[in-house]
Amino acid sequence: MSADAARRLERVTGAGVRELRLTGSQHRWQHYRAVLADGREVFAKVAGADLGGVFAAEAHGLRWLGEAGSAPVPSVLGWDEATLAVSWVPPCRPDAVTAARFGRDLARLHGAGAGGFGAPWPGFIASLSLPNDWHLPPAARHPDAGHGADVPPGRSRAGVTGGGGSDGTGVAGGAGWARVAGGAGAWPDWYAARRVLPYLRRAVDGGVLSAADAAAVEAVLARIAELAGPAEPPSRIHGDLWSGNVLWSGGRGWLIDPAAHGGHRETDLAMLALFGAPYLDRILDAYQEVSPLAPGWQQRVPLHQLHPLLVHVCLFGGAYRDATLDAARALRAR
Repeated sequence: MSADAARRLERVTGAGVRELRLTGSQHRWQHYRAVLADGREVFAKVAGADLGGVFAAEAHGLRWLGEAGSAPVPSVLGWDEATLAVSWVPPCRPDAVTAARFGRDLARLHGAGAGGFGAPWPGFIASLSLPNDWHLPPAARHPDAGHGADVPPGRSRAGVTGGGGSDGTGVAGGAGWARVAGGAGAWPDWYAARRVLPYLRRAVDGGVLSAADAAAVEAVLARIAELAGPAEPPSRIHGDLWSGNVLWSGGRGWLIDPAAHGGHRETDLAMLALFGAPYLDRILDAYQEVSPLAPGWQQRVPLHQLHPLLVHVCLFGGAYRDATLDAARALRAR
């Protein structure tokens, strides 16, 4: 047993550790399965250093997704800057019936909605910072924030403020987030500014993408308003819903490792398609039984995949360059 990991788990859960087993590692942390002295089974992520809010973002996201009462999520047992503990969920194999139920659960999760595009906590996707700050249309901007500002009531440029509001996440100012409509038509600009451009710049600065590659993506963003389809209100989305972040257990699809925020529901569906979720057709059919998608959603899949593809370029390098440019080409051909 790792004595340091056991001490950290005891600190964040309030219970001693009876058993602890290393199960793997990812990014900058190790994975453990543990049994606490009180009998609870735990999955833990333990890093060697302060990660600057990575685990706080995951904990807030799990709790916020869980509040919808639709797709199940592990219970958050505790966290600090280098440790996260959640309830252990025993995995099993999916089948068509389970996949269909997950599709319906996901539609209901999205339908629970969000107060705007973004979230009231600093975001992360994997180990990368994920800008969650607001990008509102002029009509929704706070009149006291100044010309050109995109800061809603209850927030400052430095982060969430507002003195004790809560939306269940434990983040001060969360109630201010929920008060702002966000504007259904705000999503294209928000997505470009907060989900595509930061990672495009990072990839170019890191030498993975060229200036010509960046120009191909920027040409898509120049037309994003017409490519984005009908305006939709903010949905409560997982934000990093590749197939590995759906844990199949007990006849349900459980959501793990979220980059949760108010976003566009087609983003989660496009991410499921990106790396081949099992029984994807059943998931999509069942989803649309509950919440039909707007016409043309299939043609918008590459738009919603631009963000995760660029994240993979930043994390893993040039192996994802061609897929990113293929998505941009498909959109430019429309």
